Amino acid sequence: MPKNRYPKDRFDDVPSAGRVGAHRAENPRMRAGAVLLWSAVATIILIVLGIFGSLLLSGRIELFPAEAEPVPTATAPAVEPVVDTAYQVLILNATDAAGLATQTKDAVVAAGWAADDVLASEAGSTDFPETTVYYVAPEDEAAAAGLADVIGGARTEQSDAYPSADPERSQLTIVLGVDRTDGGEPAPDAP
Repeated sequence: MPKNRYPKDRFDDVPSAGRVGAHRAENPRMRAGAVLLWSAVATIILIVLGIFGSLLLSGRIELFPAEAEPVPTATAPAVEPVVDTAYQVLILNATDAAGLATQTKDAVVAAGWAADDVLASEAGSTDFPETTVYYVAPEDEAAAAGLADVIGGARTEQSDAYPSADPERSQLTIVLGVDRTDGGEPAPDAP
């Protein structure tokens, strides 16, 4: 049998140039795990850069913030204590010491309050920790501080817990705590 079945033509005279046509390169042995790992790392980096860029463009973060000036802290002005006998005074003994409210009433009356304007009573509890003078309105703070000084020092606090029984007059309320008893540490000038 002849080598070629077809007659010789002009295309048979073309010199051989090696490989002609589409040839694929050999597949290098790449590990799928390494490709997946590098893809994941690149994805994470792109996401982080995208978030950072959007925060930077929206103004939520600054690369080089200007040096901030120190903000002055607002300090409440010290209230000058004023002894104002126009207030009614309610004294509640929140300890287990008998007669403590009456002793405190005597000290308040001795400071200039009318005996009818000072009411001494027992509180519903006997374990109130620290003697406190309560006032209702902010403008009553100076009078509460003055009353606290009259009874030998006490904490003052604004509260609506003890409203005045007489709507025409303001009231200050002293709640005596265990710091006024023998079991607690008495105030320096406690009666």
